[in-house]
Amino acid sequence: MPTTAPARRPQLPPLRKPPYEVGRSRLPNGLRLVTIETPHLHSAAISLYVRAGSRYETPRTNGLSHFVEHMLFRGSAQFPNSFALNLAIEEIGGTLYAETGRDYSLYQIPLQPAELPRGLEILGDLFSTPSFRDIDLERQIIIEEILEDLDDDGRNVNLDDLSRLAAWDGHPLGFTITGPLRNVRRFKTDEVRAHFEHFYSASNMVLCVAGPFRHGRVTAQARAAFASVPRGRPTRTEPPRIPSDGPRFRVIHNESAQTQVQILFHAIPESDPDYLALRALARVLDDGMSTRLHYQICDQKGLAYSVSGNLCSYHDSALIEIDAGCAHAKLPDLVGEGLSILARFRDEPVSEAELDKAKRRFRADLEACYDDLDSLCGWFGGTELYARPRSQEQRARELDRVRPEDIRRAARRVIRAERLCVVVVGALDRAVARKVSTIVREFR
Repeated sequence: MPTTAPARRPQLPPLRKPPYEVGRSRLPNGLRLVTIETPHLHSAAISLYVRAGSRYETPRTNGLSHFVEHMLFRGSAQFPNSFALNLAIEEIGGTLYAETGRDYSLYQIPLQPAELPRGLEILGDLFSTPSFRDIDLERQIIIEEILEDLDDDGRNVNLDDLSRLAAWDGHPLGFTITGPLRNVRRFKTDEVRAHFEHFYSASNMVLCVAGPFRHGRVTAQARAAFASVPRGRPTRTEPPRIPSDGPRFRVIHNESAQTQVQILFHAIPESDPDYLALRALARVLDDGMSTRLHYQICDQKGLAYSVSGNLCSYHDSALIEIDAGCAHAKLPDLVGEGLSILARFRDEPVSEAELDKAKRRFRADLEACYDDLDSLCGWFGGTELYARPRSQEQRARELDRVRPEDIRRAARRVIRAERLCVVVVGALDRAVARKVSTIVREFR
């Protein structure tokens, strides 16, 4: 792709000083509290992160973390039903948002700063005395959610689910978040409650509060609101094994107008010294329409309307991925070009121009976080579940030190045949499937 190398390496602009302060404390029951004081903003957010998700489940319990998330909306001792709970939250200007991931669950309430004590009271009651009412009604809602990912024959055709299943091969990171229908149809209230009591303990959660208030004030209010949450024990899990039998190739037939594909390589976790170089690689790969992936696959070769590249990270593992959809017949060329783009990172150094652009855009994204409570809570609160997060200034300095040879070294560690997994969902004929299989199998 066309790039113009600068005569000398341009000076990166200094990162604007963050207009917030981060405070930390541990409540008497072991609950970790992170506060982000943002005097420049006129809104607030309460976020509760829990070390619960599909990676902590077994084949028999798969889906329980997601089931618990749904059931918590059904009320608590103070709120007799879902209407009363949601009304109380909406009266203080908020909406209860929740999500379950593979290695965490999140509950969040945006609200007016003056309503912080009431918001903490509501959330504290919900996690101290959940009612778990109306399980059969909630079960039907979850089943409807699962059906969105199934075809007419009842097979899961969700590409994210299928690619993780193929990549992680038996490890719980490969489980679906919602769980299989047979589990969801079987779960009883006592199982939901037991799962909640095991994972939703103070030692297994991080409470993050962002807004224009002092850490000491929030600490006193949080202590009162969450005093009844039991201490419990932190959840532990085994890191996944990186397969050595690759490359892997899976095709799932689905009648559709386009074929969807993900190209995955098992990568390295944040604790690895080369992680920041890999993060820079991901930015050079795909961070706008002028970066390699979109420019070469869409603009220059017309192989897809859209394509994305990403580094999907967990605390102990990661995947670098390319995700795209294309006409069925174009799939061999698309897979071949995607693999070629990634292989070039290990075969030749990126240009200084590309790397400097990636660093500038990274800095811009960091500064945009200063005004985004969700991003600040995720950076400092979500990360705290597993490790003390670096400050944004520290992360910017670390990325500034990444050089082209660092990216090449990281790529040589990651872009390897034995780490490769390609998963396809679409209406491929046998000839096209064989072509793609050959491309994947012969990748070196």
